Parts: sequence; C-alpha cells; structure tokens
Amino acid sequence: MRLSIFPLAGAILLPRAHLPLHIFEMRYRALVKDAMARDRRIAMIQPRGSGDPPPLFEVGCVGRIDEVEALDDGRFNVILEGLTRFRIVSEIDATTPFRQVEAVTEEFDDAAEPAPLAIALRGGLEDESRAFADLLGYRVDWDGVGKLDDETLVNLIAQIAPFDVAAKQALVEAATLADRAELTIQFMRFFRMHQLGGGEDRATLQ
Repeated sequence: MRLSIFPLAGAILLPRAHLPLHIFEMRYRALVKDAMARDRRIAMIQPRGSGDPPPLFEVGCVGRIDEVEALDDGRFNVILEGLTRFRIVSEIDATTPFRQVEAVTEEFDDAAEPAPLAIALRGGLEDESRAFADLLGYRVDWDGVGKLDDETLVNLIAQIAPFDVAAKQALVEAATLADRAELTIQFMRFFRMHQLGGGEDRATLQ
C-alpha cells in the first residue's frame, strides 16, 4: 500500500491509541489537506538520525484523522487514531512536498484487541508507574488509572513517557501487548535508576 508519512521523533502512534498533533509546517499542512481529501490517513514514523531528508525506521503506524481543527492562519490541530502498524518496503519518488512510501501491514496482527495482561504483569506495571511518576513529579489520578484497560494504560505510558527515540521505537515494534508492557516496565526502571544516579535527563537505550 502507498502511505503518506509524517516523520516525527519521539511521537509514536499505536493501534487504537490517539495522538494529538499541531501541524504548522507547510509540507505537513499539505499532507493533512491531501489526507482529508482522500482517506483521512496519515502514517506516523520516527526518523532514524539526521539528514535531509532523514533516514527512517522501518516500522510505524497508520493513523486515521479522527478530529481536525483548521486554524485561521492555515495550521491544523488534529487527533489521529491508530489503525495498524506497517513496515516500509521502499520510498516512492513522489512529487508531493511530503514523503510517501510503499508499505506492508500483513505481518502485524493489529485488527483484534489483544489478550489481557497477566495479573502480576498489570500489577508490576502500575507499581512501576507510580514510582516513575513520583520521580518526575507528575500528579496522577491513580483511581482513574486503575480503571483503564490494559492496552490503553500501556500505550498511554509508551506515548507520554520521556524515553529516547530508540526506546520508543522498540515499544512500537513490540510483538504483543505483554511484550510492550514488559519493555515499558524495563524502560521506566532504567530511567529511574539513571535519574537517581545523576545521569542525563533522558535514559538512553543502547
């Protein structure tokens, strides 16, 4: 399939998750207009390093524009709903100001909701989340967190936590929800240990 892509480091989209975006660059304004005129789909993917254009990771997630607000100056506020992950096969030599790729989705089983997490894994995720939030000074409605379904909780942490690009990419590519939950716990734990040890602001996945 042909996809129009929005490369953005640190901003990941996952199936059934939502991602708010403020669109101000001219090429991505054109991307939103094009998507609205066709199928409302925008593919999110992270750049792998710098360059013009930057190289890309192979795996991202297709999103559908769920909400759009057109501002008077031409910018957009949009909310994407994650549909399915994809793998890039090749980049297309497109004439559009935004990049396009040929991609496949068959290897990702993202249509069905995942199996619930094991009780111990869910408990470990919530415990580590509390310690992580306390370290960063986040104010959290833990009663509300306890009511979230497993997928929403895992994906929310994966999206908002200040992990580096490589860690975020590992979370996108995790085969199952349980794998993503376990990785999220590991990254939060590593981040806390790094911070308590006086390291840099962001934990880095080697």
